[in-house]
Amino acid sequence: MNDPHAPRTGQAPPPLSREAFHVQFMQVFHDPAFRAEAEAIGRIEQVAWEAYEDGRKAPVTREAGPGYADPGYALSVDWIEARARIDAAQAEWSRPETRSRVLLINGSPRNDGSCPGEMSKSWRLLQLAREVLEGQGLQCDVLDLSRVTSDYGRHIHPCKGCASTAMPLCHWPCSCYPNHSLRQTGDWMNEIYERWVAAHGVLIFTPTHWYQAPTPLKAMIDRLVCADGGNPDPTSTHGKKAAQAKALELQGWDYPKHLEGRAYGVVVHGDVAGIESLRRNLCDWLDWMGLIDAGTQARLDRYIGYYEPYATSHQTLDADEAMQEEARNAARAVATAVGMLRAGRLSPPDARLKRPRPK
Repeated sequence: MNDPHAPRTGQAPPPLSREAFHVQFMQVFHDPAFRAEAEAIGRIEQVAWEAYEDGRKAPVTREAGPGYADPGYALSVDWIEARARIDAAQAEWSRPETRSRVLLINGSPRNDGSCPGEMSKSWRLLQLAREVLEGQGLQCDVLDLSRVTSDYGRHIHPCKGCASTAMPLCHWPCSCYPNHSLRQTGDWMNEIYERWVAAHGVLIFTPTHWYQAPTPLKAMIDRLVCADGGNPDPTSTHGKKAAQAKALELQGWDYPKHLEGRAYGVVVHGDVAGIESLRRNLCDWLDWMGLIDAGTQARLDRYIGYYEPYATSHQTLDADEAMQEEARNAARAVATAVGMLRAGRLSPPDARLKRPRPK
């Protein structure tokens, strides 16, 4: 009898042929200036082909060591180093003497260093909040997600959906990247995980794109799935062994919330439609992750230049002093919530209730 829990397979296409791999590999060398190094590139291509053919996802590993389910398992050094930084950030976050820290996130892909040629309004609103927070003595960490559009080789690779196979297959932090055999490198998320962990509060500023979060913000959100129920021990599934992960979840999984206990605020803006639904989506997501909202004034959605030309939207923001003050109030609310949380005077009313259906 077939195992009903066995992984379902048959969707993935076959591996690339040597000829197809060559076409893909050479795309990055389209500039005619590379032609002088064709011979050297050919040798490098052969090494890359062998890594692809052998599936050398994590070519540099070391034994996991004590504290893991399988101490002898060869873990990726990339992952081990990311985990060590996250653990250090969590320890620093927990110390009472640590200065309160707020992660300010710009969710817009627009900046003046790429094709748009102009900074985003989200960035401007973020700066208003930064002034307030730093004026109150809080440390600010600015995460500008627009850098994925303007920086060389910086990526937030897409979530592969491991959690939907089984939650223990989704590792904390994510172990899907880097995948050197597929040239899926330059991933920013290990640094971003560390910055979320280090924060006592999070304040997101974002425009609305087609009723949704902008691409880099949504990519980060998807990759943060491992912070909500993710498995901190990849040796327990021996890497990406789907059958082992399914068995582990079916034995009973506690879905740990690795980012709970932080305060949050959200500032959403748009020009025609969708701001309310995006604000609700972001708040629902952060609630689910175990973060605590900083009050109604920290959950803001506003139109800037409703049905007005895009070309004059910055001038419209210049004139909208109420919107500017509302952004400052969001920061003030987050600062207050962070102070109360750290003093033990703020917690969700349902914090002690056990979830009958955790996930």
